[in-house]
Amino acid sequence: MVVLGIDLGAKRIGLAVSDAEGRVAFPVGALDSRGRAHDVAALADVIRERGVGCVVIGLPIHMSGRRGPEAEAALRFAAALAKKAGVPVETLDERWTSREAERSLLEMGRSSKKRARGEVDAIAATLLLRSFLERRAASPRA
Repeated sequence: MVVLGIDLGAKRIGLAVSDAEGRVAFPVGALDSRGRAHDVAALADVIRERGVGCVVIGLPIHMSGRRGPEAEAALRFAAALAKKAGVPVETLDERWTSREAERSLLEMGRSSKKRARGEVDAIAATLLLRSFLERRAASPRA
């Protein structure tokens, strides 16, 4: 089953998809955020076009483990997307994904001046999706 990973941001939404077996995550770019209703509709289109069977959205939890307003907004977004797209939408703690994405791009020689808009967002979504796929593979099936 294809899984879509989403890194929600105020300006852009990073996207990544898995292969059909749900083993490997690939960055697929970013969408410019234009408000929740528009973003949910655009993502529902992506889900339909790519044959996505499950979605994971990054949940921005504070380092203390506390959920702030951003996490609550992500949970509301996840519920709206699940309703609109008709597929399961899960959330996963995304602490460090954006920083890890920045570090990965720097290691590849991509300075901030050389990066395309949304590149960090897509890499962050890929890291989130990779974590989700690894956890799912490691958990025993019922």
